[in-house]
Amino acid sequence: MPASRKLGRSDAAALAKAASRVIVAKGKKLDTFKPGGKAPKACVDAMLGPTGNLRSPCIRMGKTVVVGFNEEVFGELFA
Repeated sequence: MPASRKLGRSDAAALAKAASRVIVAKGKKLDTFKPGGKAPKACVDAMLGPTGNLRSPCIRMGKTVVVGFNEEVFGELFA
């Protein structure tokens, strides 16, 4: 998939459904969701930016999806 392709609500929902844990970082605020095979509206909404596209960075590591940047979370995942 080309990097220029914008990922929207349906893409975010698919990522959430496939994940066992979704961590969304917005500044210092962290939201953690455990979708359990579903795509809760609150989770998908948190993953999207003001334009309706998936926020970046977005990283999938196994069954964990991290959306947005938080130094502590990245340090924990990549340690």
